[in-house]
Amino acid sequence: MATILHKAATRGHAYHGWLNSWHTFSFAGYYDPTRIHFGALRVLNDDTVDGGMGFGRHPHDNMEIISIPLEGNLEHQDNTGTRQVIRQGDVQVMSAGTGIVHSEKNEDAKQPVKFLQIWVIPNQKNVKPRYDQTTFSEQDKHNKLQVVVSPIGAKEGVNIYQNAWFSLGKLDKGIELEYAVKEQGNGVYAFLLDGEVTINNIPLDRRDGLGITDENKLTIQATTDAEILLMEVPMA
Repeated sequence: MATILHKAATRGHAYHGWLNSWHTFSFAGYYDPTRIHFGALRVLNDDTVDGGMGFGRHPHDNMEIISIPLEGNLEHQDNTGTRQVIRQGDVQVMSAGTGIVHSEKNEDAKQPVKFLQIWVIPNQKNVKPRYDQTTFSEQDKHNKLQVVVSPIGAKEGVNIYQNAWFSLGKLDKGIELEYAVKEQGNGVYAFLLDGEVTINNIPLDRRDGLGITDENKLTIQATTDAEILLMEVPMA
């Protein structure tokens, strides 16, 4: 087993007045040559956007972009005429493919929205742009690892153009779960949203990240009530 631990305080940070963003991997003005990506996982941004504010129209192409709201509502609009609102409990993917121009805005004029923006390098280029969105209840994630993202054609969660699986778990103190890696050669990047856990006996605190490779099974123990996101991705 090989591991890489990213403590929360070591992430890149950008504050733009209306946007408070923490970058696990190099992004925009934050660059660390040792933290470009973890396999196909290219971006993991932990963003807070003030009420009524947001990202203006901007382009993407050939990237799988996953948005997971943690608090509040986020509105997406794009140049195809699509308008969607994602809320806490939702998971949305945008396959940028041949190219799309979109904007993201906090739907609430007063309360901040907190969300994860995650980019995964696709295994197919120049696909037709698409959205997919699913809502998961708290019960879906309670003391288990609920698959929320899976490859195109799979039947769990939203689908992306990559042999990757994301799972969310909301664990009570003392719960122990096992995660079996789904595809040989994949690695798993764990991001602890809240609480304290150990993964294969490595302790994690809130907003810590842990990459694990060359291992087929993870044992997760909740030291406190905790919420965790696992991202299994190809490493090559």
